[in-house]
Amino acid sequence: MSSTAIQAKSLTILEDQMHHEMLACKKARQYAGSFDNPALKNLAQTMANCHRERFDRLFDYLNSHA
Repeated sequence: MSSTAIQAKSLTILEDQMHHEMLACKKARQYAGSFDNPALKNLAQTMANCHRERFDRLFDYLNSHA
């Protein structure tokens, strides 16, 4: 096993984290679409973007160790 390879347990944790970040992103986008209040809509969209960015960072980390 190379020094950059991800162990099976860590891979499972990464997959779970990615799944939860994507779900949180989707939920926040749904909420953003349902709010009439511009401040709440903006807040939900910001939250969705943060979750997407975390997902992307996890994905990049995973790819860098593939």
